Amino acid sequence: MTVSDAAVRPIETRSVVGQVTAELRRSILAGTLAPGSEFSLREIASMLNVSFIPVREALRSLEGEGLVVTRPGRSAVVSPLDRADLDGIYRLRHQLEPEIASRACTLLSAAELDQLEAQTTEFGRPDVGIDAIYEAHHAFHLALLAPAMTEWDTRVLTTLWRAAERYIRIGFGRLDPDPAEHDRREHSHRHLIDIYRARDVDAVAAAMHEHLERNEITALRALDLVSSD
Repeated sequence: MTVSDAAVRPIETRSVVGQVTAELRRSILAGTLAPGSEFSLREIASMLNVSFIPVREALRSLEGEGLVVTRPGRSAVVSPLDRADLDGIYRLRHQLEPEIASRACTLLSAAELDQLEAQTTEFGRPDVGIDAIYEAHHAFHLALLAPAMTEWDTRVLTTLWRAAERYIRIGFGRLDPDPAEHDRREHSHRHLIDIYRARDVDAVAAAMHEHLERNEITALRALDLVSSD
């Protein structure tokens, strides 16, 4: 499988590792650099209009996130989608997120919850797909957990969220054409806010487990469909 010139967008500012990393990550998570795609580092450097060095550094970071596998001879491959990886990602998320959420619900103010509830309407807009809202969705969940998170919690969960994102985009992307799916997204996240308002730590943990289970099932179904294509 080869990479088309349209798979990534050129970087205007040269030798900026952060920008190269962000653009390659975006391309992988959005699927324009497809799972299993193999490319040379110089090929990507040419597409991004940068030198070889920042691409090499960016790929080291992305390999640490589990998004690429570098190979001898200055080439790399986008990590394939894998059922065992997805199971592992959600096993860790189930261990971390409900416990953090149960502590965070007692720390968020009513005004902060009001702001988060207002954001849930964006998830229900019929004209906005999963690709467009994913960053807002990421920020929403980070805000729900942030008061109880340490720096290491943030690092670990950010890595897990990015690893899960490819699967989630495929799963919910397939559901986007159904208008009812947009309503479900809004109501699902509004429900989390309602549970938070009650300040019941056990109920919040249970609700977060349920939320993760629903997303995991959607991702697994999408992975099965991709495997059968």
